Amino acid sequence: MTSVTSESLRFDKDADDYDAYHGGLERGRKAAEDLSPHLLPGPVLDIGLGTGLVDVGLTELGHSVLGVDVAPQMAARAESRLNGRVVVGNAQYLPFASGSLPNVVMVHVLHVVDDMDRVLAETARVLAPGGRLVTVHGVPVAEPDDLVEAESPLNVLKPKVPDTPERLAEAAGTFGLRVLEEASVNPYEIDLTPNQYADSIAGRVWSYLKDVGDADWQRLVVPVVAALRALPDPDRERHQVWRVPLTVLVKN
Repeated sequence: MTSVTSESLRFDKDADDYDAYHGGLERGRKAAEDLSPHLLPGPVLDIGLGTGLVDVGLTELGHSVLGVDVAPQMAARAESRLNGRVVVGNAQYLPFASGSLPNVVMVHVLHVVDDMDRVLAETARVLAPGGRLVTVHGVPVAEPDDLVEAESPLNVLKPKVPDTPERLAEAAGTFGLRVLEEASVNPYEIDLTPNQYADSIAGRVWSYLKDVGDADWQRLVVPVVAALRALPDPDRERHQVWRVPLTVLVKN
C-alpha cells in the first residue's frame, strides 16, 4: 500500500466502530444491490471504501472490486475482505491510469472530501469513455421518530452539503460527466437504541461533528446526548428507515 500524510488520517480513529455504526455487512450488501444494476462489465473502483462493507456485497454479486481509502486503518480492514485489492490513497490524486476503468462507485463520500470538484475531476480522468460513476450521496433523511426528534437541535451544526443532486449534476458536468439517471437507494433500515445513538454522537462518529468547538459542543451536543439517554427505554431498539439519493453519471 502507498503512504499518505498524517493530515489525511482523520477517519482512522473511527475504524474500530465503523462497521457497527454503518450497519455492518447487511447494510453493505443492500447498498451493493442498489449499485450493481447500474454498473458496466469490468472492474469497479470504490473510492473511500471504508472497511469494504459495500465491496463484499459487490464481490458476491460477481463484480471485480478495487478500493482506495485515505485512512490506513480503514484500508487495512478492507484489505482483509478484498484479498489485497486495496490501496491507501487520496481521492484527489488517484493512483490509477487515465481512462483505465469502466466503473467508479462512491457511497457517502462526496460530502466529506475536502474538494468535491477535484475528486470529480479525478474520477472523470480515470474513467474510460462511456464509463460510469455511481454514487450514493447527499443528505440521508430518516422517517420521524423519538431519536430523530431528540437529535434535531444538532441540525444547525450540519453544513450545507455540496453533493445535493442539483449541485452534483452541475459540478460533474464541468468535467464531462453527465447524469444518466437519478433515483434513490432502497430504504436503509437499522435498529438502534437511544444509548447507541448517544454513544455515536459523543464519539464524533458523524462527519458533521468532527470539528465542533468546545463551546458549541457544550451548548448543543452535550444536551442532545443527555436527551437521547433520557428517552424511555434507552436500551430498546428503535427501527429506523432512511432514504438517500443515488445518481448515475456517464463520461462523455
